[in-house]
Amino acid sequence: MRLVVVSAGLSVPSSTRLLGDRLAAAVGRRGPVDVQVVELRELAVEIAHNFTNGFPGRALAAAQEAVTGADGLIVVTPVFSASYSGLFKSFFDVLEPEALDGKPVLIAATGGSARHSLVLEHALRPLFAYLKAVVVPTGVYAASEDWGGEGLDGRIERAAGELAALMAGLSAGRGPRAARADSFSAVVPFEQQLAALRPPG
Repeated sequence: MRLVVVSAGLSVPSSTRLLGDRLAAAVGRRGPVDVQVVELRELAVEIAHNFTNGFPGRALAAAQEAVTGADGLIVVTPVFSASYSGLFKSFFDVLEPEALDGKPVLIAATGGSARHSLVLEHALRPLFAYLKAVVVPTGVYAASEDWGGEGLDGRIERAAGELAALMAGLSAGRGPRAARADSFSAVVPFEQQLAALRPPG
């Protein structure tokens, strides 16, 4: 299965990228996945040009194709002004409207204070619900003091398990004709989404 991590971290090294890598590794421990990371920092200029001329550059087009073709996404943003970063939002603004229909998504964010943890619920979850993605129940927020703490590891493992289960369940249910071009083919009934999240047995 193809798992794409979209990281909007700006610094090098980046705690946002680190969180994305830890989440992807946790998903990988639950089954074989082919992980690709999309670093939005490297696409900033092409994203801006896409807004002005309507066409993606080569690197941006490749990132859009990776996201559209993924079986699941991990999306991670730093918190800016109590919300996701402008670069993060801009990338999803230049995707095709149906690109995320029915796609499993794990939302995550990093920030300097635990006070911003609700960004997952008041900003990221509504955004991906609007884009018709299937957002896993557990989001992961990492404040500066969370790194190395037991609580963060537990949230990572829980969220990764939910994403892995949903990816496996939807992949098994799609069959060989999953790549139909119409936008309705990717929409998964709510009952099937819930069944995919239930533990086996």
